[in-house]
Amino acid sequence: MIRFGTGGWRAVIGDGFTKYNLQLLAAAMADKMREEKKAGQGIVIGYDRRFLSKESMQWMAEVFAAADIRTFLINRSAPTPLAMFYTMKHGLPYGMMVTASHNPAIYNGVKVFTEGGRDADMSVTQDIERHAQCIENQKLDAEKQGRSFAIPAMPYADGIRAGLIQEIYPINEYLDSILSDINVEAIRKSGLRVALDPMYGVSETSIKTILITARCDVYTIHGNHDTLFGGKLPAPNEQAMGPLSQVVVDGGFDIGIATDGDADRIGVIDNNGRYLSPNDILVVLYYYLEKYKGKRGPAVRNLCTTHILDRLAEKFGEQCYEVPVGFKWISSKMTETNALIGGESSGGLSIRGHIHGKDGVYAAALLVEMLAVTGKKMSQIFDDIASEVGRTSFVENNYRFRPENKQKLIHVMMEERAVPELPYPIRRVSYLDGCKVYFENGGWVSIRFSGTEPLLRVFAEMPERAQAEEVCQIYRKFLHLDEQ
Repeated sequence: MIRFGTGGWRAVIGDGFTKYNLQLLAAAMADKMREEKKAGQGIVIGYDRRFLSKESMQWMAEVFAAADIRTFLINRSAPTPLAMFYTMKHGLPYGMMVTASHNPAIYNGVKVFTEGGRDADMSVTQDIERHAQCIENQKLDAEKQGRSFAIPAMPYADGIRAGLIQEIYPINEYLDSILSDINVEAIRKSGLRVALDPMYGVSETSIKTILITARCDVYTIHGNHDTLFGGKLPAPNEQAMGPLSQVVVDGGFDIGIATDGDADRIGVIDNNGRYLSPNDILVVLYYYLEKYKGKRGPAVRNLCTTHILDRLAEKFGEQCYEVPVGFKWISSKMTETNALIGGESSGGLSIRGHIHGKDGVYAAALLVEMLAVTGKKMSQIFDDIASEVGRTSFVENNYRFRPENKQKLIHVMMEERAVPELPYPIRRVSYLDGCKVYFENGGWVSIRFSGTEPLLRVFAEMPERAQAEEVCQIYRKFLHLDEQ
């Protein structure tokens, strides 16, 4: 069955990710659009470089065509933000993207977007699941009665001829929207040198086009198409960005930029080869937008993201709002509060005035603009912020568990609400999304289940790294995570 997590529907290729389930998802989406009388408006679908992504997009388009719904297919592998931008710019009720984002290469999946280019919220995904279940019930009834059952699909070539499938490549309008929003002239005068790591994903064309237009010197690693992502996760974390760090140091680059597999998340290496976490990037960009660009507004973060953002918002006379994990919550809260920026510790961020979702391409352009406008090195800017609001240490641990043990962990964490003996005074405990303990010293520890993989995630932020590691280890032992 189709089950959506925090970042869309994802499954192992050949197991849950099958042609039947993809066409089931498309049929459910088509039923939902007809029910809402939005079928006549059409839908856009894009795809990334993962195994079977293009074919999956086409299989879904065949189902929409059979349902007399026009599909606009982005006919080259492209960033997820491009599909979101097209949904917003052309006033479509829905968009889809075939991607499993930063998951391992054995996964693929589908993200769904709603009007305005937003990540679909829980009410939308639950309704898609409901329609999918109805179709499955029809299949079961047919099988019980000895009748064959098939999801209606129009052959791809017939869909093209009928005008129900239209292949597009709207990269120019997307890139032009970004170029119109950044200070290209300042970048041109700066002579910046940028090292880029698309992690075998889809960002190179977009980011390189923007930076070369702004006369940057750009050097790319891992730009070729590899469905196995070089044998590593296509996630811009510290471990994966070691090669980029070396390139920055050896080549004397001003900044290193990496994106995940579908280019909605970003990672950064500063001029000294130091990895800047997504938390750091979010804080740096908020600081730049407020202090240098003169923009004003609150900030939004999920509950596993740095509280340094809260300190910075307070310094600017603003508020920082906390929401559950899942970018749909950030997008929704940004709209509600007219927030200037929203982001998460996993690397996604959104800025007011652009699309209502994560965009690693736009974030990359804005970071380069920041270096050009301030005339400072990334390391200097980060040090400026630390001198104003202080520093913390952030630690993240992921623990795999056997599926049969998940209910036991839920029982301890969420039903018994048991909390281990912790060496720091507790201010409060929240169960908004998993369990989060807030300490009197401003630190915190969060324990929650991943929405896309069988992992228990333990995050902590404390004044000192040893303290953050200590509270994580206490929870590891308390929940017997080594035994899972």
